[in-house]
Amino acid sequence: MSTGIAGLYGTPAADVVDRPAEAIQFSPLMPGATALEAQGDATLASMTMLAPPGTLERRYALAQALRAVMPGGMVTAAAPKDHGGTRLRKELQAFGCTVNETARRHHRIAVCARPETLTGVDAALTEGGPRLVEDLGLWSQPGVFSWDRIDPATALLLEHLPPLAGRGADFGCGIGILARAVLTSPDVKQITLIDIDRRAIDAARRNIDDPRARLRWADVRDADPEMTGLDFVVMNAPFHDGGNEDRTLAQNFVRRAADVLRKGGACWLVANRHLPYEAAMKPLFKRAELKIETARYKIYMAQT
Repeated sequence: MSTGIAGLYGTPAADVVDRPAEAIQFSPLMPGATALEAQGDATLASMTMLAPPGTLERRYALAQALRAVMPGGMVTAAAPKDHGGTRLRKELQAFGCTVNETARRHHRIAVCARPETLTGVDAALTEGGPRLVEDLGLWSQPGVFSWDRIDPATALLLEHLPPLAGRGADFGCGIGILARAVLTSPDVKQITLIDIDRRAIDAARRNIDDPRARLRWADVRDADPEMTGLDFVVMNAPFHDGGNEDRTLAQNFVRRAADVLRKGGACWLVANRHLPYEAAMKPLFKRAELKIETARYKIYMAQT
């Protein structure tokens, strides 16, 4: 690769840092982006990042960025103060960088030149990289939703999900926990696992060895002409986008489920109890039944 190529990780706000006009996008949360792990050592002139909020994930991303940037190349990392921003300087210093830190619009911005010699990078790459989580017996990676445990909402849906049949989809599949349960039914012909997080799809691919599983790194909200006339959809509906609560996100998942289901198809949904799904379901489905309600969650079965 020629020199002078800039990298971009995520979408830092334009009024926080200057984003390069032409850059390779590396965020695992942007379908189609290049995997930073696949970028050669010292092949980028610079990297501009919206650093992730989780400690292991953030240190991993910073370490990958420093590995990929050539010595002397600039790394600019920004993060909200309450989502890891206050730790950026010390974390970069621990890698051997001399850091200039500024603040803007509730963000901390750390800028440094990549030193000739890095320290502690290998440990950060190991700690934040893909791993077999012993308690789950499944592959995962820090940064993936509920990466090292079964989310309580997913556990509740697993407890009450009946055997399914035909062709279906798992919206926001994560590392494949729901899909693995669905595939225990011999009547399932195919299930499409969809997640916006490449790391989740990579993990699910390792966790599910079944020819009936089809995996897609994609935004559920985007149309897929091959996904239509489905018999079922399962989901633990998300309601956070970029760390902020976004109730329209889950509602869009529900609309997408209604679009892809055949007449009489069923959507099995678990969601936080306080979120208003009934209003979104009513105009889209022939019927929507509240199957289970606990102090924290609800399970719905909605049919088209």
